[in-house]
Amino acid sequence: MYQRRWALTATLIATGFAAAIAGTAAFAQSKEIKIAHIYSKTGPLEAYGKQTAVGFMMGLDYATGGSMMVAGKKLVVIEKDDQGKPDQGKSLLAAAYGDDKVDLAVGPTASPVALAMLPVAEEYKKILLVEPAVADSITGDKWNKYIFRTGRNSSQDAISNAVALDKAGVTIATMAQDSAFGRDGVKAFREAIKKAKLVHEEYLPPATTDFTAGGQRLIDKLKDQPGRKVIFIIWAGGNPFKIADMDLKRHGIEIATGGNILPAMTAYKQFPGMEGSAYYYFGIPKNSVNEAMVARHYKEFKSPPDFFTAGGFSAAMAVVTALTNSKGDTSANTLIKTMEGMSFDTPKGKMTFRKEDHQAMQSMYHFKIKVDPAFAWGVPELVREIKAEEMDIPIRNKR
Repeated sequence: MYQRRWALTATLIATGFAAAIAGTAAFAQSKEIKIAHIYSKTGPLEAYGKQTAVGFMMGLDYATGGSMMVAGKKLVVIEKDDQGKPDQGKSLLAAAYGDDKVDLAVGPTASPVALAMLPVAEEYKKILLVEPAVADSITGDKWNKYIFRTGRNSSQDAISNAVALDKAGVTIATMAQDSAFGRDGVKAFREAIKKAKLVHEEYLPPATTDFTAGGQRLIDKLKDQPGRKVIFIIWAGGNPFKIADMDLKRHGIEIATGGNILPAMTAYKQFPGMEGSAYYYFGIPKNSVNEAMVARHYKEFKSPPDFFTAGGFSAAMAVVTALTNSKGDTSANTLIKTMEGMSFDTPKGKMTFRKEDHQAMQSMYHFKIKVDPAFAWGVPELVREIKAEEMDIPIRNKR
């Protein structure tokens, strides 16, 4: 009898001790917030991905005052390389949510990867903050409530570029990658054009290096058109400006495109006066966050921050703002309520997550290229800031 009582007492003590240990472990775990950053460390968009990673870590440091703490919890970032492959991105996100037990995820770089990842966020009921993948469908018909995006979407790119090109008497043909990024971009651009005439859409494989055949089709569609003639390029990676080698000037054809990373903008020096719209250029926004990021980047890398550095920094600002407002609560329902309609500071100024589709509403920048010998790239001089409220960005989801 006494032996049974002692055994029962010992069992209860052991059980209580184990529970106490488990509780201590749970408490220790609650002192961390795990974030997976899934991006193209390698692959065709490696340059974009690496900039985003630099900007994201720099932004977390800035937003937390160097502590990497929010609401008494340590931010822990786990990086994963999707290599620009949709299946890889999908499996990495599932592993991050399921095995690593991350509280939320950020990324990816490429739109096809993002589209593969969206259902995973819904399956695990955890937040995926998309940065910088651009395709409209990410916050459109493929969207679910766990998806937020700090990066601009194709419509924001297209509508802001239309500001520069959509004028009576202008004839436009587009050249884009045959991908979600390219096709969504052209669709949004087509819908935004009201005054100019769009006569042809040319889609080429994303890895195209020989633009001769596509370029000739574009020339044939434009050469006999009256007035101003423009090829508008939507491209990520590579060098689509090789099309200029086909002597477009002989036919009176111009090239136009949006902003890009600085190495890609070395080609812009061939096109002084070219107009377009940029998501970001380090010399354009005038605010304290941008000044801090530019100064920090020059100090660490002896160079200015680039296009996607600003995107990563913006994502970090959104994450810290959301976690601060939620008092460190990382449950999806709390974060969704916190982030819907939330405004936050970024190197571009204030952004706001639209409640209907969680797309960040933000300014874009109408530019004209100036050739300055002091810079290796064509310098986008600001024509004017296009405010978020000036752009009628369609809501494309089925919420």
